[in-house]
Amino acid sequence: MSWLTAEEALRALKTKPQTLYANVSRGRIRAKPDPADPRRSLYQTADVQRLAERHAGRRKAETVAAEAIRWGDPVLSSAISTITGGRLSYRGRDAADLAEEATLEQTAALLWNSVETLCSGSGSGKHPPSLQAAFLALARRVTSDLPSLGRSQVALRREAHGVLSSLAAALAAGPSDELLHLRLAASWERPDAADCLRRALVLLADHELNASTFAARVTASAGASLSAAVLSGLATLTGPLHGAAWQGVEALTEAASALGAEQAIRRTLAQGNHLAAFGHPLYPDGDIRAQALLSQFSLPSPFAEVRAVGEDMVGEKVNVDFALAAMAAAFDLPKEAPIIVFSLSRCTGWLAHAMEQIESGELIRPRARYAGPAPISKTGA
Repeated sequence: MSWLTAEEALRALKTKPQTLYANVSRGRIRAKPDPADPRRSLYQTADVQRLAERHAGRRKAETVAAEAIRWGDPVLSSAISTITGGRLSYRGRDAADLAEEATLEQTAALLWNSVETLCSGSGSGKHPPSLQAAFLALARRVTSDLPSLGRSQVALRREAHGVLSSLAAALAAGPSDELLHLRLAASWERPDAADCLRRALVLLADHELNASTFAARVTASAGASLSAAVLSGLATLTGPLHGAAWQGVEALTEAASALGAEQAIRRTLAQGNHLAAFGHPLYPDGDIRAQALLSQFSLPSPFAEVRAVGEDMVGEKVNVDFALAAMAAAFDLPKEAPIIVFSLSRCTGWLAHAMEQIESGELIRPRARYAGPAPISKTGA
């Protein structure tokens, strides 16, 4: 495995240092400290060459097809949400504008193409909000819910409401007759956080064909139940490159409190680690969801320092993962609060995509480009 200096990598990429650091923070280019000088970093040659070739336009058809599944062009048609010109919209409605007044229940009705506004559902959990309880609730449903294949959209929307209610009972253990953001605020005894929670729930409800949504659509395409599709989405969301990215943000702010923001960020980049707090490939001018949420509360000191220093060092603005972690710190929410908010919110999007996929009647079944040893066949067999 060969490595390049920053100067060599910049020459190959024909770009600015900020862009190089941004590609490292996004995980596109692996980096490590230079053994000769730990203050400098080395960058993996293969990663740099791949990006250089991509930018130069020298891509074969197979490469284009493969990259379509990795931050590339859409691989499925959908009428649910899109990101255009740095703005996120749900069925043509601007998500940031929607978050000014709407609830998650109203947003779910929009995403599900439902003529009626949903209520938050019945049944409240007996225990504090827990991701483990959410997995158990969905797993119980999977064993008894009907397959989705061959059922009408009316029947599926009715079942989607039941699935959302089951998840809400596990994640928002407040009064069952209240709206979901109020249930969360009540269960955490943080009434002053209610409006920010409402905004976050709306802003995170859907986001095109992200990893967890794609997983949910694949499951639904096989005819599995809606609860199975949501279970697939939830399992995928727990990955550190997706819904659990807030943990990386939390670790960075803790390091910044001990070392100072500049040193914490410099050390993270030098170690070749992903900076979860900054940048998003679909928002080159800044994550609109983060902007909409961060405008609603004052940043705690370590978060403010990380934002100010990091945006300058990395060349990228903070993203929604940073905003979720900052909101949890600002309102002294439980440790799991960011992933609980993310899971409850995105469940509405998973259900919308699952129902859309079922209506298409298509099985998602890509082919693999085989890269193993040549197949050996027995002669005369």
